[in-house]
This record gives sequence, C-alpha cells and structure tokens, in this order.
Amino acid sequence: MNKKGCLIGLIGFLSVIIIIAIACVIYGINTNNKIVTAEESVNSQWAKVENQYQRRADLIPNLVNTVKGYASHEKETLDAVISARAKATQITIDPANLNEASLLKYQKAQGELSQALGRLLAVTENYPDLKANQNFLELQAQLEGTENRISTERTRYTDSVKEYNTLIRKFPASIIASMNGFEKKPQFEAETGAERAPEVKF
Repeated sequence: MNKKGCLIGLIGFLSVIIIIAIACVIYGINTNNKIVTAEESVNSQWAKVENQYQRRADLIPNLVNTVKGYASHEKETLDAVISARAKATQITIDPANLNEASLLKYQKAQGELSQALGRLLAVTENYPDLKANQNFLELQAQLEGTENRISTERTRYTDSVKEYNTLIRKFPASIIASMNGFEKKPQFEAETGAERAPEVKF
C-alpha cells in the first residue's frame, strides 16, 4: 500500500475516532443535564414537603391556645404537643445533604408531633363547648387540609426521587453520575402502624 493510501486510511480512522469522541461528549453533557434537572426536581419537591410540615407547625400554637381556653387542666397533653412541635421545627435538612439518616430523624420528629396532635384532638372529644367553637372548627379543618397536603407532597417527592434514582443507576448514565458525584436520594419509609387506617375524630 502506498503512502497516500495509508494517509487516507489514517485520516479516515482519526475522523471516526473524533466523531465518536464528539458523540460521547455530547451524550455526557446531555446526560449530566438530565441528572441535574432530576436532582433539582427532588430538591424542589423536598422544599414543598417541608413547607407543608411548617404550615402544620404554624397552626399548632393557635390550636393549643384555643384548647387551653376550654381544657387548661389537660396540661400534660398540651405540653406534649408544644414539646413535639419544638423538636420537629428544630430539625431541618439541606436538600443537598439529604441522606437516609437525616430523613429518618426528620420523619421520626414529625411522627412524634403527629402522635401528640392525635392525643390532643382525642382529648377534645370530652369538651362539647370546645368542639362547637368556630375557631377550633376552622383550625381543625385547616389542620386536616394540611395533613392531606403533606401526604400529597410526600407522594410527589417519592415520585421525583424514584425518577432521579432510576436515572443515575441506569447504564451508561451511571458512569456520568458517578463521575460527577450524584448520589442516590432517600425515600420516606412507612411509619409504624401505617398499615392500619388512622382513626380520625373531629
């Protein structure tokens, strides 16, 4: 084979290598951008979950004060709600550092607040005047609506995490994800007794 034929063959081979390299770079950029978009979706959804938990925490002092007016001697129950609220609002999670341990700690604190709130609402059954109080009824309705919103936002967060985790684990996107430090995001876990339907009394 003459030198000209070798040169043409080498140029052709190099062209193929350059085209493959460019295609790999473009794929890597596109995949990285998809992962970033999915991660931002998880972070955004987490903020919405926190927002609904904060809304619940903001309603609780008004609820406690309303109950105090009718059932001030239920001090232990009222103190438990106030204490659980304080604990739940002290725990914050930066979405960038969201991991299994921090999510479990956050979920546990929120679960304790839910239990304390449930005991408070159960106590109110013994106070007919309180149950008829317009302010109390409005607070109950807002609290019930907030619980529904929390459930909705947690479901949306779970869906976002599933999409993100699936994306970063699929090959060859997993290579791009590991090169850029993208890590699996944690999911909410069912709380103890979640298999039983809660009894709600208003």
